Amino acid sequence: MAQLKVTQVRSVIDRPRDQKRTVRALGLHRINDSVLKDDRPEIRGMIAKVQHLVRVEEVERAQEERRT
Repeated sequence: MAQLKVTQVRSVIDRPRDQKRTVRALGLHRINDSVLKDDRPEIRGMIAKVQHLVRVEEVERAQEERRT
């Protein structure tokens, strides 16, 4: 199963509360923070809601296991 690397690229200042909460729920705190999330429909929906604030890259799980 693939994972998604989600990186915050824009600030949440002056954004609606629901967008701020969505970015926070993804585990992002500040610009250039990145998190790995499983590629699931719930996560895709959250990303779609804040797509203008984040950058998404697909990462294969095998690549990630080799790095650790």
